[in-house]
Amino acid sequence: MARGGWLSLLLLLAVHSAFGQQISHAGLPFANGEELIYKAEFNKGLLRGVDVAEFRFKAVIEPVSSRGLAGDEPLIVRLVGDVASKGLFPRIAGFRFHEHVESTVDPAPFTVLRTSKLEEQGKRVRASDAVFDHEARTVTWTERDPNQTQPPKISAVDFSEPIQDILTVIYFLRTQKLEVGKSFDVPLSDAGRVYRFSVAVVERKQFKTVLGRVNAVRIDPALFGENGLVRSRGSLSIWITDDSRRLPVKAQLKVNIGTFDIKLKRVTHGDDKRAR
Repeated sequence: MARGGWLSLLLLLAVHSAFGQQISHAGLPFANGEELIYKAEFNKGLLRGVDVAEFRFKAVIEPVSSRGLAGDEPLIVRLVGDVASKGLFPRIAGFRFHEHVESTVDPAPFTVLRTSKLEEQGKRVRASDAVFDHEARTVTWTERDPNQTQPPKISAVDFSEPIQDILTVIYFLRTQKLEVGKSFDVPLSDAGRVYRFSVAVVERKQFKTVLGRVNAVRIDPALFGENGLVRSRGSLSIWITDDSRRLPVKAQLKVNIGTFDIKLKRVTHGDDKRAR
């Protein structure tokens, strides 16, 4: 299948965003400890609205030192993302999957420092780490099979700033000014490679979500193609609220086996389990 795979695209779609209901730090547009839950549905022919995956994403803002979040203390952001198959997905795709990603981010400018990933697809298990050297502008990628004794695969590649990974890229997109008819480029590193893809701002629309009716802007990242993150044919659209929250509320991924619709279902803050 594709480099990085469309499972990484599913992960990319459901990244954490903010509702602005808690105080953020250092101008970040999301709150400490906020967790979002998304649901993915498969739609093709008679299989419409079938649950196939669930996403859970959380952001933790913490000081670089141990002196707390007060004052002008330098901060670091830790993002955690989990996506797992459920329902009829194993029948549709022929395997089960689980992907866990942890990213460490420098919030100013918003750029990734380290990425750790664990991928389980059927019997295949892969663990990988990417370390970003921003002085040398080089990312070193290490991949290993936790169930095997072979030496890990190691590679290094140059990148341009500000570099993102599959978990941080939506946060970065939310910091951009989204003007319909405009486009911009984003560098992204995944699986030991660096890609540069364009993002088109396509249209503005109002529709109903778990938050109620919202105005949202549609963006189309060009991630498919021979030199893209995914080699096969497909398309991706993401809807981000057209307000100060810049909240991704839904996305649609079209690939060869059908269409996946991903929608925000719930946000929690610590022990608060209420839907927002």
